[in-house]
Amino acid sequence: MPTEFRFPDPGEGVHEAEVIAVLVSEGDRVEEGQSVAEIETDKAAIEIPAPVTGTVKEIRIKVGDVIKVGDVMMVFLEEGESEAEAGEQKEPEESDESEVKPEAKKEKSKTEKMEATKEEKKEAEKGKGPVPAAPSTRRLARELNVDLSEVEASGPGGRVTTDDVKAHAKKIKGAPEPEKKPEKEKDKPARAAVQLPDFSRWGPVERIPFRSIRRATAKRMTQSWEQIPHVTHQDVADITVLEAFRRKTKVEMKGSGGALTLTVFALKAAVAALKAHPRFNASLDLEAQEIVLKKYYHIGVAVDTDRGLLVPVVRDVNCKSITDLAKELPELSERTRRGETGLDEMTGASFTITNVGALGGTGFSPMINFPQVAILGLAKARLQPVIRGIVDDYEVTARLMLPLCMAFDHRVVDGADAARFLNEVIAMLENHERLMLT
Repeated sequence: MPTEFRFPDPGEGVHEAEVIAVLVSEGDRVEEGQSVAEIETDKAAIEIPAPVTGTVKEIRIKVGDVIKVGDVMMVFLEEGESEAEAGEQKEPEESDESEVKPEAKKEKSKTEKMEATKEEKKEAEKGKGPVPAAPSTRRLARELNVDLSEVEASGPGGRVTTDDVKAHAKKIKGAPEPEKKPEKEKDKPARAAVQLPDFSRWGPVERIPFRSIRRATAKRMTQSWEQIPHVTHQDVADITVLEAFRRKTKVEMKGSGGALTLTVFALKAAVAALKAHPRFNASLDLEAQEIVLKKYYHIGVAVDTDRGLLVPVVRDVNCKSITDLAKELPELSERTRRGETGLDEMTGASFTITNVGALGGTGFSPMINFPQVAILGLAKARLQPVIRGIVDDYEVTARLMLPLCMAFDHRVVDGADAARFLNEVIAMLENHERLMLT
């Protein structure tokens, strides 16, 4: 029998991906483990390996397709298997017939085959040839009195899907509605898109595909905004001494293959604060009504790439020195920009840091990386006049001040908690000797 190869579950809550490359053609011989396609999730680009050694019989995906876990990507003939031996590929039925008696199954199958043959003859008489559709889709079409040859297909290779049949049935006056199954929360469709005006009425326009990382980012940001009640707490840290130390040390660090950036110090400061305030290193499990406190410190670091914002993960920051991080972070960031990070390097973060200081800005409201409960943002450090002392005895000095913006999930932590957390971060950044010891 031919082997249907379905899009495997990449894990980490990834349910769909975009096809960015098909690396084989129908008729090609492949070895088990050979890359046959490349897909991109909201986290990383992934090469998909062939599950068997054999020949590519059919390809059901194309570049630009958005596929879901379980969708058939390709069909293979295993080594030594011919078309004649394989016979006609059959689609699996959607319904569970495990408890149907063998005699009833045989009779039902015979009836459905007869009905399907009649349908295909009708379709052929119309000069269109048989409409590509699974047996389950044909059965649904019969139940809804829908002519498959009149249905607009959305599946790969012009294949009519059950959703196509349901959509067409709604257009037909008097067509019965299919029986609706109870929806799970996660299966509910997103809110309907707002109908936009025809912008070309007012001038030239250009349309570009909304896909890949940009599309995935939009989906995750919408999920974050809808699921989490965001609150942002802001403060500033005096990093005058820290910056002097960084400048003094960065040449030596560069000589050993590292880059001593402000984000490196922020990683260590964040971990110190997470240890002191563990509820910020957590996730909220609404189904179990529990707060999941994480005992590991894997920190995501937002990286600006030409494909969009990506967040690779620095593992076990609590176990690494400033020197370790100064070497690892630039290398990880560069591989992320080149699209060379694997899915395992883009998942599992317990907290996130985003630093937009290099681009400017006095402050911003970062979006929490769901299902985390907080994110720390760094804006641009600037020399500012700072008043020290009391009303009757003060002095004005120039200090390098770093704006810090922390968004948090108000269901899990309160504003006072956020203030204490950020105070801990500030204390670490303002005392680099203490920071080096963490």
